[in-house]
Amino acid sequence: MSDLKTPPTRTAKAAGATADYLDQRTGIGGAVKFFARKVFPDHWSFFLGEIALYSFVTLLISGVFLTLFFVPSMAETHYEGPWPSMNGVEMSEAMASTLRLSFEVRGGLLMRQIHHWAALIFMASIVVHMMRVFFTGAFRKPREINWVVGFVLMILGLAAGFSGYSLPDDVLSGNGLRITDGVVKAIPILGSFLSYFVFGGEFPGHDLIPRLFTVHILLVPGLILALVGLHLFLMVMHKHTQYPGSGRTNSNVVGFPALPAYAGKLMFNLFVVFGVIALMAGTMSINPVWNYGPYDPSPVSAGAQPDWYMLFLEGALRLMPGQTEFMIGQYTLSLNVLIPAMIVPGILFTLLAAYPFIEAFATGDKNEHHVLDRPRNRPFRTAFGVSLLVAFAILVLAGSNDLIATHFHLSINDITWAFRVLLFVGPWLSFVITKRVCLGLQRKDRELVLHGHETGRIVRYASGEYIEVHKPLDAHERWLRVQHEAVRPLEIEPAEDSRGVRRKGYRTDRLRQRLSQMFYEDRVEPVTPAELAAAHAAHGGHADHEIDASHTPVQVGAGSITDPASETTPDGRNR
Repeated sequence: MSDLKTPPTRTAKAAGATADYLDQRTGIGGAVKFFARKVFPDHWSFFLGEIALYSFVTLLISGVFLTLFFVPSMAETHYEGPWPSMNGVEMSEAMASTLRLSFEVRGGLLMRQIHHWAALIFMASIVVHMMRVFFTGAFRKPREINWVVGFVLMILGLAAGFSGYSLPDDVLSGNGLRITDGVVKAIPILGSFLSYFVFGGEFPGHDLIPRLFTVHILLVPGLILALVGLHLFLMVMHKHTQYPGSGRTNSNVVGFPALPAYAGKLMFNLFVVFGVIALMAGTMSINPVWNYGPYDPSPVSAGAQPDWYMLFLEGALRLMPGQTEFMIGQYTLSLNVLIPAMIVPGILFTLLAAYPFIEAFATGDKNEHHVLDRPRNRPFRTAFGVSLLVAFAILVLAGSNDLIATHFHLSINDITWAFRVLLFVGPWLSFVITKRVCLGLQRKDRELVLHGHETGRIVRYASGEYIEVHKPLDAHERWLRVQHEAVRPLEIEPAEDSRGVRRKGYRTDRLRQRLSQMFYEDRVEPVTPAELAAAHAAHGGHADHEIDASHTPVQVGAGSITDPASETTPDGRNR
């Protein structure tokens, strides 16, 4: 065989020359080298954030196509087209252009449905991604700001979805806008003025669709793009979080480099997400506006619900009793609208956005965290998150109480009262149950570390004693179950010093102590080295019958239980 190298082709020379040209003028070579070497952990749940990103890309591509044919005008016209049931019907230009886009533009209906399904998946992936971040504690220092950025992205997604499905000006979107008008007018003193400003006059006005169109295609997407860039920048700057396990610490990242392994996965996931959305759009109809007809303020039909991510507001409005409306002088105070539509969601969203700061305040923890929590090891946080999800699910179901009543032949009044009770009992009950489950799983971890896995094998001694043989945990599994920090409630100094003078800052410290007690008073301590050594000594008499796990036992020292993989990561970054 010849030792001569194959001369580069003309294409390779051109690519090299282009890369050299760009590198000399932009320094892009350093950035490519940095990203190529960056290590990313490998876990399926990290794909949830990618689904949100790829569905947003799908939204942008399909949205550009739809913008070319949609007419954002509320000017009245009469439809003439291939859909016979609508011929001659008076409607807005927005509705007529939506029908033309669906039936006359080649591929228009497919693109409409791709856009709508992508919007639903975009919001679903954001919510599920935030759930993963919340339950695993990925919002802790230094990622509090990134949590707030993600929260704002969720709010902007709600705004994008609402402004988008309101554009066709059909009966369904019109009913949603009518509810919005009622909520705005319920604001004391300023409500009617704000309604005139938003709608450009008395509802429905003539300016709303053009304004929503501008918000939907320009303002909200621009903000989302900026925040997505900031979100990704902060993620790269802070490095990626990783799940607990042997060899994984707050100072390294165990995974694969970006090139070629991770980049290939990213491209594959992009095509999978787009393919699934296209398959759904081609086989499952969504938002058939030709069945609803143009918006008419007079009729309101049963079964008119918004998309799922706005359905919790609909459910809250339906559950609120109507007797909470009062007259104060010449003004009407509509608490039956203000409380469910503005006050309660405002409180819940504020708590969700501020939760990382509340938890940091309660714990006093100022360390950086790059290794995620197992949800069982943070019982209060996990239980609180589950209770929020249960409340959200109840409100979503309440938003469909009329459909439940008609499909199951039940009384809508009984269903409404059942959901009212569940809204108070359900989250509390789910909180208690989830917290007890987490504590039970922690106790199970202690038992496994101290005694090992049950095998079902019973041994009898000559003395008549029966024992069950346990299989010891291997070093990696044992480390997973003991590596978390034991967080305890804070202890504070007395309210008064030795001279009887009340200490400054005592109220703040007392508030922090109460919060920490609420977070961590109920807990199960992880196994300590002394407890593990004592358990091994107690089992020494049965050592001949224990099943050998064929792994090196975990090292027990005076300070901690050693990570069995800590010596196998000399580079400090990947393993």
